[in-house]
Amino acid sequence: MRLIPPFRRTAALGTAVVAAVVAAPTVTVAHAAPGAPGTRPSFCGHDNRNTPFARYLCAETGDLLDVRIGDVHPTQPSLGYDEVYYKLGRYTLGKDAVNKKFDDWCEADGRGEAATAAPGARLDDPSSFTCELPVGAETAESIAPMKTVVIGPGGEPFLTDGHHTLTSFFETPDGGADLHVRLRVLANYSALTRKDFWDRMRENKWVYLRGPEGAPVKVNKLPTGVGLANFENDEYRSLLYFGRDIGYEQNGLPFQEFYWGSWVRDARPVDLAAWNRDDLGSYLATVEDLTRKMTGLPRDAVVDSGFTAAGLGALEQWNGGKAATKGEFDKLGKPYADAKPGKLAYALEYKRTHGLG
Repeated sequence: MRLIPPFRRTAALGTAVVAAVVAAPTVTVAHAAPGAPGTRPSFCGHDNRNTPFARYLCAETGDLLDVRIGDVHPTQPSLGYDEVYYKLGRYTLGKDAVNKKFDDWCEADGRGEAATAAPGARLDDPSSFTCELPVGAETAESIAPMKTVVIGPGGEPFLTDGHHTLTSFFETPDGGADLHVRLRVLANYSALTRKDFWDRMRENKWVYLRGPEGAPVKVNKLPTGVGLANFENDEYRSLLYFGRDIGYEQNGLPFQEFYWGSWVRDARPVDLAAWNRDDLGSYLATVEDLTRKMTGLPRDAVVDSGFTAAGLGALEQWNGGKAATKGEFDKLGKPYADAKPGKLAYALEYKRTHGLG
């Protein structure tokens, strides 16, 4: 596994790409970046030197690849906007000693939580904050939560996990399209035709082609970049996000929460008619109702697309077996006035202060 260090905005594209192996902390030069001075790169056996994504062409499975977030091509048509609003609320209205955006960036980069952040630190100035682990000291545990990418035809990076996180980085004031973060490479299909590429993506279930109301979406209608304006809003997906670790746990399955969202929409396990998306009490009650239904399903019950409740991470006990005044559900419901507000409170406060209710 090659570890490709974060790009610095002041660095020239022609600098050498440095790699390190987790098991061997010594840093070694893997190869020059495509187009580096004095080199005639092979472009991994297929010549696409005119592609705007040439710098990604030679990425290998397992690489931790530095990516400009404005370059990634989404593989889903929608987002749960309220999840992004929570993150933006936490980043801009938060009460953390170290802003959560630095924790999120360090985790996404495979380096644990943020360790320090200077006064006035910014995501677009990596020298203004540090992560727990330096580049080259990543572990299997720190790499596990990284977002993932597949290299497509012409070297175009297709994001297969992390749409909400990268959109939050895109939307936050010190983020934007030019922000960089590393993504873990699942596969390099850059030599395939466009048709064969999408056939392989469907086969691996690395693309989700249904809109918020279940209508099929063609691959040429997927968004071409991250950012809220590029996605439809899937309110079922938002609802599922806030039920995480209450009714189900993440298990690494791509688009896991969208499959649950389809169940909410199609099977109608709960009545959403009274759900007020701008009221903390109503939102919290809806999350509770839904997650109790999730944990009440038989483990082998088929939820959506052939996936069972167990396969989609349903917890065997609601809220991990804890009372509503304990655990994740209790934390979720903390109001914004609390010293440590819950996720819902941050989302609703962000919407209120930005006229999004």
